[in-house]
This record gives sequence, C-alpha cells and structure tokens, in this order.
Amino acid sequence: MFDDVNDLYQQVILDHCKQPRNFHEMPDATRMAQGHNPLCGDNLKLFLTLDGEVIKDASFVGSGCCISKASASLLTDNVKGKTKAEAEKTFEQVRGMITTGKVNGDVGKLAVFAGVYKYPARVKCAILSWHALMGALRGEAAPVSTENDQT
Repeated sequence: MFDDVNDLYQQVILDHCKQPRNFHEMPDATRMAQGHNPLCGDNLKLFLTLDGEVIKDASFVGSGCCISKASASLLTDNVKGKTKAEAEKTFEQVRGMITTGKVNGDVGKLAVFAGVYKYPARVKCAILSWHALMGALRGEAAPVSTENDQT
C-alpha cells in the first residue's frame, strides 16, 4: 500500500512539474516576489493579485528542479481565494510538513510533499515558492533566498 501512495505522490509531482498550473506572468499583479535557491539553481517570480485581504489570483514563472516547479504550481492553485491569514497558516503547515514529514491539518494535495523531509537537499526546493509567497504578502522588495532560511 505504501508503494501505491508513493507512486501517486510521485505522479502528482511529475504532473505539476511537466504541466505547471498558473505558469505565466501576471502584468496586473498587486504583489510580486522573487525567489532563488542557489543550492539547486531554482529561480522563480511569484505574482499575486490581492483584493483587500483575499488572494484573488496567483501565478509564477521561472526555472528549477521538478520539486520546485511542482511546489510553486500547487501553491498557486492552493492560495487562490484564501485570505492572507489563511495563506500564512498554510505556509506554517507546509513548512512543518516539509521539514518533519508530519501532516498537520488539511493541506489537501500539498500532502504530496510530506516525504521531502527524507531528502534534505530537496527541502529548500519545496519551500522556496512558499517563502516567496510570504515575501509577496509582506510586500518585501528584496528577493527571497533559501540561504537566508532556517528550514
């Protein structure tokens, strides 16, 4: 059974890597953040359109490994319609899950990243887009780097 679950998770990650959702620039974005993972070479720009406290739309562009692209793709699907507070809560859940393997709360499809903690070199790949999300929500101008993070 575990192998079936593992295979399913790998299929979801590969699908989002090969056909990333919301992969385009958003010229009318109200927030934007850049992220860089020098260890793996992942680079991305995350775009958000906020309506007050609600994330109305999200997209990204960039290049990187499969885990990084899949994470950004699933992130953009996940945060649409959430408030900033809900997105911040999801960030905390995802960060905990990626670093420990423990799923806390309902994270939906994001649970595919629960096994990443077993591969320390990939943790920063999976969390990069989430740190970019936090930078965008805070309106930070400086690019986000995984080298400044304690994950």
